[in-house]
This record gives sequence, structure tokens and C-alpha cells, in this order.
Amino acid sequence: MLVVFMACSTSTSAFAQLQFPGEGNLKYVDPRIGNVGAILEPTRPTIQLPNQVIRMTPQRADYIDDQISNFPLTVVSHRNGQVFSVKPALSATDKKRMTYDHDLEVNRPWYYSTYLVDNDIKVEFTPGKKTGIFKFSFPEKGGQALIFDRYNGGASEYKFASDKELTGMETWDGVKIYLYGVFNASSSSEKDGNRLLVTFDSKAPKIIEFRYALSFISSDQAKKNYANELKSVTFDQQTKLGETAWSKVINQIQSTGGTDAQKRSFYTALYRCYERMVDITEDGKYYSGYDKKIHTTNRPFFVDDWVWDTYLAQHPLRTILNPSMEGDMLNSYVDMYKQSGWVPTFPLLYGDNPCMNGFHSTITFLDGYRKGIRNYDVMAAYEGMYKNATQATMLPWKNGPKTDLEDFYYDKGYFPALKPGEKETNTTVHDFEKRQAVAITLGHSYDDWALGQMAKELNKPADFAKFSARADFYKNLWDPKTQMFLPKDKDGNWIDIDPKFAGGMGGRDFYDENNGWTYLWQVQHDVKGLINLFGGVPSFEAKLDQLFREPLGRSKYELWAKFPDFTGINGQFSMGNEPSFHIPYLFNFTSSPWKTQKKIRFLLDTWYKDNVFGIPGDEDGGGMSAFVVFSSMGFYPLTPGTPVYTIGSPVFEKVAIDLANGKQFQMIANKCSVINKYIQSAKLNGKVLDTPWFTHEQLVSGGKLELEMGPLPNKMWGLK
Repeated sequence: MLVVFMACSTSTSAFAQLQFPGEGNLKYVDPRIGNVGAILEPTRPTIQLPNQVIRMTPQRADYIDDQISNFPLTVVSHRNGQVFSVKPALSATDKKRMTYDHDLEVNRPWYYSTYLVDNDIKVEFTPGKKTGIFKFSFPEKGGQALIFDRYNGGASEYKFASDKELTGMETWDGVKIYLYGVFNASSSSEKDGNRLLVTFDSKAPKIIEFRYALSFISSDQAKKNYANELKSVTFDQQTKLGETAWSKVINQIQSTGGTDAQKRSFYTALYRCYERMVDITEDGKYYSGYDKKIHTTNRPFFVDDWVWDTYLAQHPLRTILNPSMEGDMLNSYVDMYKQSGWVPTFPLLYGDNPCMNGFHSTITFLDGYRKGIRNYDVMAAYEGMYKNATQATMLPWKNGPKTDLEDFYYDKGYFPALKPGEKETNTTVHDFEKRQAVAITLGHSYDDWALGQMAKELNKPADFAKFSARADFYKNLWDPKTQMFLPKDKDGNWIDIDPKFAGGMGGRDFYDENNGWTYLWQVQHDVKGLINLFGGVPSFEAKLDQLFREPLGRSKYELWAKFPDFTGINGQFSMGNEPSFHIPYLFNFTSSPWKTQKKIRFLLDTWYKDNVFGIPGDEDGGGMSAFVVFSSMGFYPLTPGTPVYTIGSPVFEKVAIDLANGKQFQMIANKCSVINKYIQSAKLNGKVLDTPWFTHEQLVSGGKLELEMGPLPNKMWGLK
């Protein structure tokens, strides 16, 4: 696949990338993978340091677009807004988009360059933590100009402190962001509306360097951030610092075997897992959008997380790779609760963005706690989780106190749905997102299970009993006749729907972004209970088989007009959306664990290619890529909150993870290859392993899991 990709983009592109291969496995990281979206959002070739504020990516529609509008000084929130644009030009009056040559573009996590063919300008960029450096190489003949603009409405300004020093402020969703920048040459400027037109005379060097720092606190702090990071660092030195930072995290996992294509997909997915959350502390202070105040702190404060996406695999991956950072992130959630009165759902810089549904941070807290990550105010965290579960609205895309629908849920054990065509009775319900009644019931059953388990850990028996009972609410929407989770109205009557296609746009009246076949399996916290609803393992396994074979019942274009998130389709299975991630691993609960091995290899090989189309759905800042990282290594956290991993089919002969405690976990798959994907036998720490499970404790203790692989399934392995 690597050869094909390079051939498609010509050897020039490959050569450009390999000018900056990086140390060890960094050469496999290609930020272009997935840069053309399946239907909705593509990935972006984000240039940043791991989990740091400055994230730069050229502004264009996607990789097919051969013109760039401008370059942001940072992406404030993943795929959700930028500040301070800059555009090089030969003339300050140039308003055209910039045509570039794909084959001359270099995308590395720590370095970017492109060639603007119309004006013969080369652009280079390298990031710091709160800083960045641009280099603009202008042609020998012609003018030299930089055009600064803003992305957002609200208050903004650009000012020159001297002929080489630029200051600025832009407002993003109510947050003021401050800029301090320095040019390597004297300049003159004029304003054109919101734009600042900066020009350089004929005595200026042909390479104009713009070094800058940003702050969420003040203009003075922006200047301090500049001094802290860039005062005595050259562009090349900063580039090397970035490479070193990425080398540390990418080379934490070493792999042997596998194809180059598999390594490119794997290590690029690992890179994506470090795009969020980001540390916004500055000199022991940070601005909080949760109480609109400046706070002092002795540890990092992180924002920018989409928990509906990240609780499944990205947070669990971090508990392995960097438990200290995961603890800092959980501590940030606790601080957000103390400052705002609620545990957030999608915590951004400006505050909580109430996207999707569920209080899945509860699951993340439990998962970290059971893995020994407790370096935060645990009781305050529990207090916040309890408040969310008893006083907050459960409505999708809404924040605030509960409504009559939540009281109904607590009393009747399910979220009530409206019949098709029935007028909404609750004015709080989002006009587009609707009630999502089945998805709400299933998601909060898992959240309440996690809260009950946390209560058990903290010796709160009454709360344990209360929320354990609510963890079973999913059963109230089980229709044994159809063997599906279906909606009920407020009177307890079934609403007759087609679970494949009902519910309006994205199925949101009843489900969310996916149909009833996806939500049939949303009981990660009680898979044995789900099996019992099916009447036993044989029926459960048969339904799983049917999932991957069940026809759509309509054309793909008809499906996608209503379910654009339903991508990466295999039967009624959607590889391109997060609720599906655990489903292929459910075969490990059946009489055929070998089917998990078969499905995982097929899904990785089919949908996660090492090219610009190589992500089957929206990559929400690492949420989807974490599935690739785990699955390629050969195991997966099927139930976050339970510190156990289930085994799939590794694509590498050996994976070694350097752990924070100085130990190393090894996954060895002898004779592993594209053909040899089936487990014949297994040993854990030298002892025979007959079940497709092992614990987090065994992993972090420096365990060694050794698999014997072969071309045909051993249908008896994993059944004990």
C-alpha cells in the first residue's frame, strides 16, 4: 500500500516527506492519512507538539483542494475554530487564495512546508507549546507582504509595538486570546477593515521570519510565553525540539513485523491520539472558561475533549501510555466541576459544549480509578458525577438542570419517545437533535452502572444499590419479539418503527447518528445481561453474524441522505462511527472467539488504509484512531470501567510498550502475518491462557502475552 500511495502522489511527495523522516517509527507517521473524508469531516495534517495549545493546519476544504486560504496561528479547539490568520503575498492587495503543489508539501507532526506556485513563495512552520515560528521565503524579484486577519466576530485588534513587534487580540466564543509576535525585519503596515497589511521594503531579507506566542490570560503573558520558549531558539532548533517530543511518544511503542502500510496506519493513528486534550497552563496560571477567572496551579490544566468519542478507547489508551497525564486530565474535570457546578461533557476552552448525549466522563473516572489513577479530589469528582446523574438534564446537546423528562426517566426507567408526527411537549428539547430516547436510555444505563461501581469503590452502599438498579434500565426498552431496543411512549406503549431507518435525520428521534442495529449492542457494562435477553449465547451469536450480513434495505445514497455518519458499512455494521467499536469484540462472549479475530483483521485491512481516504468516518481528535492503535496491537478495552482487555488479532509479530513505571508490556504473535491471523494458542507470563482476556494489572506489571498464530482458526481456543 505504501508503494501505491507514493505512486499516486508521485515520488516527489514521498521524497519531500522523507526529508524529515524523524527518529525510529516517526518515519511511518503521515498526517495526510484520512485527509479526504468518507462523507463528513476529513482529518487535517495538524502540526503541533503532543497535547499542546499551538495546532496549525493550512485552511482548505480537504486534501483534494489545491488552494489554501490562509494559515492560522492556532486551532483553538479541534475542528471547532481558529484565531489569527496569516497569508503571505507579493502585494498587500492580493486577496486571492494560494495555489500550492501537493507534491512539494511536507507534513510532519513537528514541521510543515508548502510551495505556493503562483507567487513562488515557500512557507515553513514549526510549533512550540504556546508559540510558533513561520518562515516565508519570497522570490528574489517581487514584493514581500504578510496579510493578517481574524476568523471570528467580536472584539479584535492588531497593533505594532515597534516596527518589528506585533501585538493582537481576537475573541473566540467569548474568550480573549492575545498575540505577541516578532519579525526578523522592519516593516510598515496599514489597516484594511479587520485586516492588517504588513509590507517589507527592498532592504529586508528574502526570508521573513515571524515568531509568535499566544496567551489566554493577557498580552503581557503572551510576551512572557514568547520569552520562555523562543527568546534564544532558532527555527531549526525548535524543529528539532518538536521532533524529539514526538519521538518520545511515538517510539514508546515499538513494533516488529507487519507491513509498511500497517505501520503507517498504526503510528499515524497513535499521532492522532495526542491531538487532544491540550494543556493551557501558562507560568503556573490558566484562564478558566468555567468561572471566567484566572487560576494559579501547580499542575497542568487541560481542555478540549469530546467524551462521547474519547471515553471508549482514547482515555483508556492514555491510562496505559501516560497515567500521570490522564490523572491531570481527570483533575481538570474536577476543577471544572468546582468552578461551574457541573461535570462537563465536551469541555472546551470557553466552557462546556453540550454535544451528543450521556455523562460518559463518569465512565472515564471509574476506569482511571480502577487502574490506580487517583491523583485528584476523588470525593469532589464523585459529588459532581452524582449531581449530573440526579439533577442535570439528559437531553442531547443541552446543559442545565433536569426537566420533567428526567423525572420520568428516574421513575419509569426509560426515556419516553414521541410517536412519528407527534408534537414536542418539552420546549427544552433541541430542534435538530431531538430526544434520542433509546440512545439516551442505553447510554445513561452505562453511565449509572459506572456511578454505582464508583459508589461501591467508595463504600457508599445505598448509592451502589440505587445506581445499580438504574444500570438495568436498558432492559425496559428490549422488545423480545424483534430482539431490538425500541422506543416506548410516555404511556409505556411500543412505538412501531423500522429500526433500520426510522427517526428522522440521523435517527435522532430514537437513536443518534446510527440506527437500531448499532444501538442493539450498546450494553458494554452488562454483556451477559444482553445475552440473557437474547435467550442465550447461540441466539446472541447468530444476531451478531446477522449484523454484518443484514442488507441495508435501500440504496447507499438513500441511506446516507438520512444517516451521513453511517459509514464504513458492513451489513448493518458501521465502522465509521464510535458506538460500533466494541461490537466485533463481542464474539469473544460467544462460542466463536475466532470470529473476533476474523472481523478485526478484515475491518482494519478494509477501512483503515494508509492513504488520504484511510479513515472511514469522522476522526474526532483521536477517538477513532485509538481503536486502530488498540486493535493493531491485538487487544481492546471492551468495557471502560472494568480494568480488563479482550484479545483480537495483532497485526505485528511483536509489540513492546514502555510503561511509565519502568516496565515493559510485550505482545508477541509468533508467525503473525496477513495470512496468519488466527490464534492457535496463548501463554501469559509463560502460563497457558485459554480465555481471550487479561487484566490491566497484568499489563502494567510488565506482562508478556505470547500468541501462536496460524492461517486457519482454532475454534476451540478462548472457550474456557
